[in-house]
Amino acid sequence: MEQEATTEPTQVIDPYISPRIRFGTELRKFRLAAGFSQRKLSATLHLSVSQLSMLENGHRSPTLALARKVDEALDLGTTLAGLLDRLNRAEAQLPRWFRPWLEFEREADSLRIWEALLVPGLLQTEDYARAVLSRKPGATAEQVEDKVVARMERQGILKRRMPPMLWIVIDEGVLYRPVAEPDVMRGQCERLLDAGEELRISLQILPYAARNVLGLLGSFTLADLTRETHPVAYIDSQSLDDRVTDRATDMKNLAFLYDAIRADALSRHESLNLIKETMRRWTT
Repeated sequence: MEQEATTEPTQVIDPYISPRIRFGTELRKFRLAAGFSQRKLSATLHLSVSQLSMLENGHRSPTLALARKVDEALDLGTTLAGLLDRLNRAEAQLPRWFRPWLEFEREADSLRIWEALLVPGLLQTEDYARAVLSRKPGATAEQVEDKVVARMERQGILKRRMPPMLWIVIDEGVLYRPVAEPDVMRGQCERLLDAGEELRISLQILPYAARNVLGLLGSFTLADLTRETHPVAYIDSQSLDDRVTDRATDMKNLAFLYDAIRADALSRHESLNLIKETMRRWTT
């Protein structure tokens, strides 16, 4: 049996950057555990070594048929096919216009988020997300669960070795809006408190007392990418217009709005205290 774990250079790849990279990372892990070199597995799968390398690096999208062949070659049962099926189902639950945004979100160095109505998806608990997603008329229980899985998958970017810095401002009304039972709301407040204590998350609340109406037209997120790439924004809107934009005028206006909203927000310490007070309200 060929052993390559000691001779093949270690790859530092963050599996939470994208589904392709997550699959490729798992593929490489199982290949090495089975003692297969890239050349041996490539020959078994009738692929070139470069094609297998592209799969493991996340530069090529795998097919379900290929995942099954790898499972068979490495005696994994349905491990990789099951993983790919879950990843594909999760992405299929997202609107086509939203999928490009996921790539920007995954690659962002920082995200500036203004949320006027609901807890941001990246910080939602599973129960809170289920309550929100189940309100769509006509949605079946299976469809809701698939969408919940997709939303939880998105949160994988927070598990990266170097997760994006999150600068989040939430309207005070979000804390009081009863989208679910009190125990679910209490659990969501606990999640916000935990997030607010993390070093790479700045969580602030815009209080009613600020009388700031600039963000009432809708929520939005600004993704700051690498220095070589322009920022990109996602606008949460009911309109049929494009919701993902990198137009310079849009970015300038949204950045101005974000700064004006954040200027009226409570400090991080005050914000966490308000969340604690709200959690006691949901407890009693």
